[in-house]
Amino acid sequence: MTALPRIMLAPNGARRTTADHPALPVTIPQVVQAALDAQAAGADGLHAHVRDAEQRHVLDAGLYAELLAELAAKAPGLYVQVTTEAVGRYTPAEQRALVETLRPAAVSIALREIMAGGEDDLNRRFFAGCAEAGCHVQHILYDVADIRRLAELVASGVIPREELAALIVLGRYAEGQRSSPLDLQEPARLLLELLPGVDWAVCAFGPAETDCLVAARRLGGKARIGFENNRLNRDGRPASDNAERVAELVAELARLGL
Repeated sequence: MTALPRIMLAPNGARRTTADHPALPVTIPQVVQAALDAQAAGADGLHAHVRDAEQRHVLDAGLYAELLAELAAKAPGLYVQVTTEAVGRYTPAEQRALVETLRPAAVSIALREIMAGGEDDLNRRFFAGCAEAGCHVQHILYDVADIRRLAELVASGVIPREELAALIVLGRYAEGQRSSPLDLQEPARLLLELLPGVDWAVCAFGPAETDCLVAARRLGGKARIGFENNRLNRDGRPASDNAERVAELVAELARLGL
């Protein structure tokens, strides 16, 4: 059975560039190095975006294939997850096409994006195909409405129940994109109530990222951390790189015995 990593690095995301932080990785060699550094700091997974020559997020199967090959050679055994994030540019059909062309071992898919066209039968076949191909899908959930929708789609068989994995996103639509551990209480309660046994993780925007991920761990969840969501350490100072963010979380979890 495939499980989510305990700590997954999200080093770049779709929107930020080196103008936001000089250590934000945008090329394939930079993403690979960020993954290696984070792995050394204690991460056991990578959530990867690829960029074009202008640092724009792209759903490019060729670039992803190159990245996956490099990571397989340099970080064998690392859980590597690609993304289908639309960023207002890509349709559900284009998102599905990336996965069907690339056939990755793991992918994150925003529930509200892939279901935007209301194509339940088409998505039923798509998710069944992912399961048959051994592609581990993590469903991205932005609010309690997404959680309820996921439960409905699982109940109706559109999304397989086996190896169900989810990510609760905190702070994406909050004022200033700042999250708090208190923001996790209701979505975590609802997710575990509606889908007991789900493999789940949390990512959190803003400087309370570490505290939010510690709160998730206390509830049995896992963590996604990195410059995609936040570039600040707990003390408000900018982290020097993604590995520093991982190291802070690892140290805090160890201190608390989590």
